[in-house]
Amino acid sequence: MRAGLLHGVVIEVFGTAAAAHRHPDLPELAGDRWTLVERDVLAALADTVQPQGVVARCAIPSAQLAQVLARRPQLLAVAVDVRDPGNAGTLIRCADAAGAAAVVLAGESVDSWNPKAVRASAGSVFHLDLPADRDVAGTLAALRTAGLRLLAADGSGERDLDELADAGALTGPTAWIFGNEAHGLTDDVRQQADDVVRVPIHGRAESLNLATAAAVCLYASARAMRTGGGAD
Repeated sequence: MRAGLLHGVVIEVFGTAAAAHRHPDLPELAGDRWTLVERDVLAALADTVQPQGVVARCAIPSAQLAQVLARRPQLLAVAVDVRDPGNAGTLIRCADAAGAAAVVLAGESVDSWNPKAVRASAGSVFHLDLPADRDVAGTLAALRTAGLRLLAADGSGERDLDELADAGALTGPTAWIFGNEAHGLTDDVRQQADDVVRVPIHGRAESLNLATAAAVCLYASARAMRTGGGAD
């Protein structure tokens, strides 16, 4: 809520007296956009079983991939056929924390403005560009044309993330590609990538979930870009 208010996308806010008491800064930030409502009215407006007492109506920011690429981003995340809104929102939050410029929702990925995705992002949907494009092949081709290296995250990848980092191979402009929760990335997407990269598993876990793998990969790139890391 605060992120939306601070970024100027909130049109109006409905809140209960109890919520205003718990979060006195929200009515102040909202100003004349704040409307005090009873609990039953708030419950009818919310889509959760136990709403927190505040609901906002927002203008959805628009972002086109061409506009994102024109700004020459250094780090992007690409979600391909990511269906679960909680995973999508958490991926957006991870990308925001790692300093990525955008998260591209490609193929049959869930809408980044799905209410569950918005909540899972913890406000990060208001910090990043979130272009969407059903044409996966076209999206990846546009990223490569813009000078981004395409790294596909996959548990069976031929390249090891640590080895790439040690070799200084993560310092350039990069788009990390993450796949469907159940099926991973298709062969077509893997073939379009410059490298298919696995996160090393040092213990006995079979794999990492989508958000955890994304956080590890994005932070590895973010660190390499900040330090110019890798071997001489």
